[in-house]
Amino acid sequence: MNHIDFTDLKQAMAINSWTKNKKGVDSYGEKMQIWMKDLGFELDVFERKEIGNHLLFCSPTLTDQPRLLLMGHLDTVFPPNTFEGFKEDDEWIYGPGACDMKGGNFVALTALRNIKQESGKICNIDFLLVSDEETGSDDSKLVTRELAKNYQACLDFEAAGVDHEVVNGRKGVATYYIELQGVAAHAGNNYLKGRDANLAAAKLLIKLTELSDIAAGTTVNVGKIDGGIGANTISPKASLVVEARFTQVNEQQRVLAAIEAATEQHGVEGVTTTLGGGLQRDVMTPTPAQQQLIDLLGTVIGYPLKTEQRGGVSDANVTAGAGVPTLDGFGPFGDGDHTEFERASKSSFSRRITEVTAILRHFNQGC
Repeated sequence: MNHIDFTDLKQAMAINSWTKNKKGVDSYGEKMQIWMKDLGFELDVFERKEIGNHLLFCSPTLTDQPRLLLMGHLDTVFPPNTFEGFKEDDEWIYGPGACDMKGGNFVALTALRNIKQESGKICNIDFLLVSDEETGSDDSKLVTRELAKNYQACLDFEAAGVDHEVVNGRKGVATYYIELQGVAAHAGNNYLKGRDANLAAAKLLIKLTELSDIAAGTTVNVGKIDGGIGANTISPKASLVVEARFTQVNEQQRVLAAIEAATEQHGVEGVTTTLGGGLQRDVMTPTPAQQQLIDLLGTVIGYPLKTEQRGGVSDANVTAGAGVPTLDGFGPFGDGDHTEFERASKSSFSRRITEVTAILRHFNQGC
């Protein structure tokens, strides 16, 4: 394994960058600004008041060459004083973001440094870091989708597969919040005057769950249900939190339309509904253009890239949904992400940095 200096990764992991900790997220972002400006990148800042700022690092553009967008996120899932710090042994890096995804950002940064050292300059390669990926990219996905149109390919630096697979497919996901408003009444004296929101919610739960099609890779889950006042009162209100996941574009379209329709068809007279939420991330499916990218990168690194599809989502869903050939999983292999056992393999860092350096060298031709 080539020697890797993990000092900068240690500094990054020492900063708590929980999504809701704007100060911490921006502090990590400021570290990245220093490191990226040393490589000659210009910076576009998408300032935000409630969450961390999104950062786009830009290199000069040669109009006759394809442009590549690297993607990462600054935030982690760990609130302050829950899981912090950096540890290592001979084989592993341990700590928050080791593989998800301060480790992935470090792979991209180190590969860019290699290209800068080799060529003296970098062009046609930009690096987008968003601040809210772990909570669904509700804000940044609008930025990412619009920016993606400017590139011919996108690489995301979430963790690699166990055998260093890259990700060529991810489920899409939608989250809905349904509020039901009924009419309260005494369950003994005025039963028929009530309009039971709980009953409507129960009927709706069944109807929504039946939209699942396991064979097609589609699931609809009512993950939370709440309502009512007490046993002797017809429920005047109820609420549902619903998640849908899908692996096919036609299923995404079917399910989203069906959820909206079902919300109004619970069958309890006098109960009204309000639907909030919607699509978080488009489904990411293998495409011919993506396969061409896989074949190209395999040629560049000297051996075929292994691929896999995952049920979880990332910002790769967003760029793929925008029609840009996208691959994910270019970070190091690790496990325990989203837990206090998160770690990343040191040998995997070495492999990924070598591979990504070769890929960036290809896109940097002509600079």
